[in-house]
Amino acid sequence: MKTILAFGASNSRKSINQQLANWAANQLEEAKVKLLDLNDFELPIYSTDRQEESGIPEKAKYFKELVNQADGIVISFAEHNGSFSAAFKNIFDWMSRIGRPIWSEKPMFLMGTSPGGRGAKGVLAHAENTFPHQGAKVVATFSLPSFNQNFDQEEGIINEELKAEFQTQLVKFSNSMLVEQEV
Repeated sequence: MKTILAFGASNSRKSINQQLANWAANQLEEAKVKLLDLNDFELPIYSTDRQEESGIPEKAKYFKELVNQADGIVISFAEHNGSFSAAFKNIFDWMSRIGRPIWSEKPMFLMGTSPGGRGAKGVLAHAENTFPHQGAKVVATFSLPSFNQNFDQEEGIINEELKAEFQTQLVKFSNSMLVEQEV
């Protein structure tokens, strides 16, 4: 059984990206989902001075360990002023100091959603373009615009066109893990 690490790249307790990441990962058949909450990985703001004085925090090491243990990773990005949330960027910065490749060459399904019509496309494009240089195998991406109109807690994605697009990306992600297993 494949282990999927999933999280919303936000520290909001009401994160719509956490909801989407959880729902998406649980659409995979025969997968064990490990849902992370970035609030459980709150760390001091990264700086080289802090690292020299105190070393790398245990929570950052544990997060990296979870990445290493996963067969695939699902992330849904919150877009803060066109970029990553501070909570995600901070854990990412600490992880980058532990060792390369940061994402351990894991297949990744990158998503983003927002209440507005762009669906976090700016931050999603940024992650899609930069993560491969940091050891990610980005195999699928999906943007869900207008979260409150297109997502239901019980049913998930309710817009049929968007749901079909999501399913296509989910199949790509699922198939990528089968290929990884055969190698």
